[in-house]
Amino acid sequence: MSSILEPGQIEASAVMPPFLHLPPANLFALRAARLERLAEGNPLRRYLLLVARLCRIQQQLVDNPPSALPVAEDRQRLCISHGLPPLAADSLVREGAWLAWLQALLGHFDEPADSPLGTAVQLLRRSDDNQRKGWGIALLSGQYDAVPAALVPFMGAALQAAWSSWLLALPGTELKPAASLAQCPACGSPAMAGVVRNRGKHNGLRYLACSLCACEWHVVRVKCVYCESSKGLRYTTLDDDRHSPGKAPLRAECCPGCNSYLKQHYLENDAAAEPLADDLATLALDMCLDQEGFHRLAPNLMLAPGQG
Repeated sequence: MSSILEPGQIEASAVMPPFLHLPPANLFALRAARLERLAEGNPLRRYLLLVARLCRIQQQLVDNPPSALPVAEDRQRLCISHGLPPLAADSLVREGAWLAWLQALLGHFDEPADSPLGTAVQLLRRSDDNQRKGWGIALLSGQYDAVPAALVPFMGAALQAAWSSWLLALPGTELKPAASLAQCPACGSPAMAGVVRNRGKHNGLRYLACSLCACEWHVVRVKCVYCESSKGLRYTTLDDDRHSPGKAPLRAECCPGCNSYLKQHYLENDAAAEPLADDLATLALDMCLDQEGFHRLAPNLMLAPGQG
């Protein structure tokens, strides 16, 4: 007995795209360089350079991890076999192995106590592990009001460095899609942005970049990652004389069905684009879309909403 395949099934059976695209080992060095370049002439120059400095420290931590992968192999296998993220942020953030990363990060700062940066660092240094853990839990659950805004970049940097290092330390990459398109299969965190890749077997494919561990997973294009609708999607970008129409390296995919949007980076138009760096450098686009009534559901752990 034969069956007739729908067009989508034919495409899927003919070409099965790679599900994962893992970050490079020098992710944070690349991110720092991108931020430094984007800072030139940007109204948020000082902030972008601060984040670039944090990225340089993140790279040092990843190169010399202050703690090993906190998930035993049997636990990894069990999670993967049940379709669960082996680096589940909601549980690992409570277990606290990442606190060693925050402590190591703070060791790279020696700022005057009366400076804004020094004040934030001193507040973190005076806090105990329970307070730090509480802030980490709040940040990863999107409860920004429970975290002092000045601490967000430092907390986010420590959390990202830990989870990205642990992701690269996983012995295998047999991860399965999460229940939601916008949920990371490695750690369960929400996506920060989309990336349309331009090389090799990933060419032309859209991947969503995790806001925490930087894992990227494939999601078909022209589909809202939140409500999964493809109707009426529009693509919005900032006016930029440097790029011809349709060639902007960053566009927001706006869904009228759920009034949400997600920024997407097109590497064919700018191969050096980096999700977190380019997101921070284009906050003006978020302000415009907010005024139009669209909601941002994608977190950037280096910036508290309303900051900047």
